Amino acid sequence: MKVWNFKVKSDSQEIIKKLDSEFGSVNGFVFDVENDVNSTKFKVRKRILSAFQTILRNHIIANGKITQTDTENETYVEISFNQHILNILEVTIFLALGLFSIIFGTITSNVSATLFGSIFLVVGITYLIWVKKEFVRNVQEYKTLFSEILEL
Repeated sequence: MKVWNFKVKSDSQEIIKKLDSEFGSVNGFVFDVENDVNSTKFKVRKRILSAFQTILRNHIIANGKITQTDTENETYVEISFNQHILNILEVTIFLALGLFSIIFGTITSNVSATLFGSIFLVVGITYLIWVKKEFVRNVQEYKTLFSEILEL
């Protein structure tokens, strides 16, 4: 999880309107807004339309909180970027399947199960490294997108 904090010289309602117009359902995003007494919370993620997109699509969920500051016409925005649970689950399945196959192959002296587990373990570790690099790249894309929308 990465957190990004900044101040915007704009009213909180204007910020929500800008974000809603940009991240509306037409543009391929899911944008949810929840109003509290002192702040407004929002959640942004890309919409996944097919099974193929679960692997290649941006798996970041941006959770934000908008709070009006004491200064007039200034708003504090905090956005945290999280990995989507499906992405974490995919990596965990590869790693667990590889480890269990290696353990099973070692206990039963089955070379093919050990080889199968080793392949899955290598694929899982490679996938884990790729997911971490994509997370950093996708967070930067979201930061750029938020910067353009909110004119930072």
